[in-house]
Amino acid sequence: MNAQQTTKLLWQNNQFSVFADRIVQQGKYTAKALSPTEMISDYKSPANLFKSSVIAFKFSINGKDNEMKSGVDHHINLTGGSAHETPLIKFGEQLKTDNAKKEGYLSPNTKLKIRLDLRDVFAAFKKEGYYTLFNGDKLYKDDFKAVYVAGNAAPLIWDFNNLHQRPELQLKDPDGDGIYETEIVLNKADDAPQTAASWKMTKDATAFPKYKSSYVLSDAVYNMSLEEMIKAVEPDSTFRTGKEWAGVWTRDISYSIILSMAYLQPHVAKNSLLRKVNKKKKIIQDTGTGGAWPVSSDRMIWAVAAYELYKATGEKDWLQEAYTIIKNSLEDDYQNLYDGETGLVKGESSFLDWREQTYPKWMQPADIYNSENLGTNAVHFQANIVAAKMARLLHKEAEATSFLNAAEKIKTGINKYLWMPAKNYYGQYLYGKTDLFLSPKSEALGEALCVLFGIADEKQQTKIISSTPQLDFGIPCIYPQIPDIPPYHNNAVWPFVQSYWLWASAKSGNESSVMQSIASIYRPAAMFLTNKENFVADNGDFLGTQINSSNMLWSLSGNISIVHKVFFGIRFKEDGLGFEPFVPKAFNGKRSLANFKYRDALLNIEMSGYGNKIKSFWLDGKLMETHSFSASLNGVHALKIELANNDLAPSATNNVANHTSLPAPVVNEAAGMLSWEKIDGAVNYKIVRNGTLFTSTTANRFAANDKSYAEYSVIAVDKAGMESFASEPVSVTPASAIKSIEVEDFSPKSDAAYKGFSGTGFTEISTTKNTTVVVPINVSEDGFYLIDVKYANGNGPINTENKCAIRTAFVNDKKTGVFVFPQRGTAEWSNWGFSNSLKVYLIKGKNNFTLRYLPANQNMNEEINEAMLDYVRVIKLNALPALKK
Repeated sequence: MNAQQTTKLLWQNNQFSVFADRIVQQGKYTAKALSPTEMISDYKSPANLFKSSVIAFKFSINGKDNEMKSGVDHHINLTGGSAHETPLIKFGEQLKTDNAKKEGYLSPNTKLKIRLDLRDVFAAFKKEGYYTLFNGDKLYKDDFKAVYVAGNAAPLIWDFNNLHQRPELQLKDPDGDGIYETEIVLNKADDAPQTAASWKMTKDATAFPKYKSSYVLSDAVYNMSLEEMIKAVEPDSTFRTGKEWAGVWTRDISYSIILSMAYLQPHVAKNSLLRKVNKKKKIIQDTGTGGAWPVSSDRMIWAVAAYELYKATGEKDWLQEAYTIIKNSLEDDYQNLYDGETGLVKGESSFLDWREQTYPKWMQPADIYNSENLGTNAVHFQANIVAAKMARLLHKEAEATSFLNAAEKIKTGINKYLWMPAKNYYGQYLYGKTDLFLSPKSEALGEALCVLFGIADEKQQTKIISSTPQLDFGIPCIYPQIPDIPPYHNNAVWPFVQSYWLWASAKSGNESSVMQSIASIYRPAAMFLTNKENFVADNGDFLGTQINSSNMLWSLSGNISIVHKVFFGIRFKEDGLGFEPFVPKAFNGKRSLANFKYRDALLNIEMSGYGNKIKSFWLDGKLMETHSFSASLNGVHALKIELANNDLAPSATNNVANHTSLPAPVVNEAAGMLSWEKIDGAVNYKIVRNGTLFTSTTANRFAANDKSYAEYSVIAVDKAGMESFASEPVSVTPASAIKSIEVEDFSPKSDAAYKGFSGTGFTEISTTKNTTVVVPINVSEDGFYLIDVKYANGNGPINTENKCAIRTAFVNDKKTGVFVFPQRGTAEWSNWGFSNSLKVYLIKGKNNFTLRYLPANQNMNEEINEAMLDYVRVIKLNALPALKK
C-alpha cells in the first residue's frame, strides 16, 4: 500500500472527510487507522463543555407529563456559585427565570435543591377525592404514587416514563407537610463519558471471514466490528443486544440476523431467535407501549430473520420449526391487527417504539394501536412473503397462496395510502382518531425496507433514494424533527438504519447515497472506537441522546454488512449463493475475503475493480457463466471476481439542513367554534375534517357548521411548508347523536373500590371473568355508528410490560373488529380512558354488541388479560366516511 493510496480522500461534506486511513471531523477531531487491527481517536464529546446555566424542568406525578401543557416549563438560571435552591414552586404554576441575570455556563458539580408545594393537590384530594390536572383529567387520591422532576440537564431527563429509574429524581416529603424536595448534582464530571482514545484488537477472530483491502480504515472498522460481535455472545450462546442492553430483544436480534449474524453466527442466531418464542410456538413481542402486543406489532421481523437463517444453513428441521412459529403468529395478527378497509396493519412503528419520540403527545396507546405505520407494514408484507416461500418449500401450496394474498393487500395499501407523489417517498403513518390521515414525515427504516422488499417499484425506488431527506451526519430516523423532544429516535441517526438505507441505495444504483451511507457508518465507529447505538443528528455526537450503548449488536452487524453484503454483494438463496457486488469508484482496487463459510464450503474470495457489474467470475480457475453456485458445493474453494469498472449514471441525494416542525396546535371546541392559540412561526393552519383536508386559514379560529358528527384536526404550517403534527381530533357532535350504555347494567358489577366511573359501577373482564360481555344497543334508525369503550387498566405503566387487554367485538354475531384496552399506569385503576373505536352498521331497534375473549386475543403475558369496563359509547355518523389518500 503506497503513501498516496493511504492518504486518498474518499468522500467529504462540510462536516467531515473520509480518507483511506482516517476521518477528520470539522478540523477538530481525527480518527486514524494505524493498521487493520489498531485505531486511535482524539474525539471528545463537546456536550458538557458549555452547558447553559438556564435549566428547564417540570414536575411529574406518577411518571407522566401532567403538570403543565407541552412547551411550558419551569426555568431557573444557576449562575454565581455551585449551590442553589429553587423557590417553593406550586404544582402547575410556572417558575420563570430572572431576566436580569445573564445566561452563562453551568459550573461543574452544581448542587440544586428543588422544592415543590403539593398542598393544593392534597387539599383537592381531601375535598373532592381527586385533583383536576391542567388538561381536565382527574387524578384520584388512590392513584397518587410518587412525584418526580424531569428536565434538560443530566441527571434530569425528559423521559417521563423512566423517571422512576433514577432515585434522585423522585421528590420526598418525610415530614408529611405537603412540601416535597430533592437535591441533584448537575454537570458532574462523570456525566460526560468519553469514548476510548485507542483500540487494538485482542480477540481471536480467525474463525470468521478475514477482510483485506487497500483501505486500512475500512479494514480496521471491519475488524473492530468482528471483535465486538465476539464480545456480544453471552455464556448461554445467545446474543447480548448491547453493552448497556442485556438479553435478547425480538426486533434487535432479528434486524441484526438479517444484516449479517445469520451466517456469521448461525448457532447463536438460532438460540437467540428461539429465546423469543413462547410455549405455544408464537413469536414474543417485546414489552412496550400500553402493554406491548398488539399496540406494538413489529414482532414479525422475526420471520424475515428466521428465513435468512434458513437460507444460510439449509437446515430442514429449522425450516419446519420456524414455519410453524411464523404461521401461528401471523394467524393471531390477522385477527387482531389487519385492517380490512385499507389492507394495512395496525400498530406502532417498527423499532421506533418510544411514543412521543415519533408520535404526537396526545396519542394514547389505543391511538397508536389504531395507527398504520410504514415500517411495520413493510415488515408484515415481507413476513407474509417469507411464509409463502417456506410453505412452498414444505409443499403447502394452498397456504402459500393465502400468504401471498395477504402480502399483496399490504403492498397495495402502502402504495395507495402512504405514497406521496409530490415528495417521491412514503409518509410515516396514518393516524388520527376515527378517520385516519397521513403524517408526511419521512421514516428512514420504512423507506429502506420498501425498496429492499420490492414494495416500491423500480421507478419509486430510484425516487425514494434520491428524494428522502438526508443530513450531514446521516439519514435521520424521521424528518422533520419534533419540537421539545430530546434526541433518541427524534433528531437522531441510528447506524443500523443507515445500513439498511445503504443496502437500499445500492439496490437502486445510487452511488452518491451509497458513499454517503458508508461514510455515515464509518465516521461514528472510528471516532467513538465502538459501534454506538445512535447519535445526535444535529452534531453527530454520541452524548446527548436519551439512551445510548457501545458494542451495539445491530450497529456492528450493519458495519460488517458493508463488506459482505455491499462490496462483495453476497446473496443467500434457498439453493445456493449469489453475488451482486457494489463497489463505489472511490473504493476501486483489490480486496479479499478469506475463510468465508457457506454451509459445507469454505470460500477464499478475491475481487478487483469497481462498479456494480461483474466482468468475470471464476470458481477454482474455471470461468462461470452465472455469478452464483449451488448449495451442494463443499470443501475449500477459490473465487475470483473481476468487476466491470462501470461508471454509474450520475445520482442525486436530497441533502438538507435539519429542520424542526412547529408544535401541534391544541384545539378547543365550544358551540361549534374551534379555537387554538397562535403558534409562533406558523404562516397558516390546515383544517382536516373527517380525515380529509378541508380548508386552510391564517386565523386561529374556525367555525364548524356541522349538523351531524364531524371530527376536526388542525395542522400548523411553517414558512418552509413543513407541517406540524395534527392536533388531537375534536368532534363536533349533537348531543342527540351520542348515547352511553353502562356495561354494569348488563354484566356483573365489580366490587372493587375504584373511583371515577359513571353510573353505578363497572364490570371486570379477565381470562376467567366475564369472558363474554353482551351490551344491547338500541338505535332509532339504520346507519353507521361509532363505538368505543371507557375502561381502566392499572396492570402496568404506559411504556413497558405486556398486559394489554384485548377483546374481539361482534355486532349481531358478526365480527366487526378488535378492541384494545392498554395499560394506563401501574395500580392506577381510577385512571379511565377510551379504547380504540370501531365503525359499525346498526339496524333500527335492538342490536347485540358483544365482547369475547378468543384464543387469538391472548396477549404476550398469557395469564393477565384484564380491564375494567365502565360504559359503551355510541355515536351516530351521518355516513361512513371514506378513508382518502
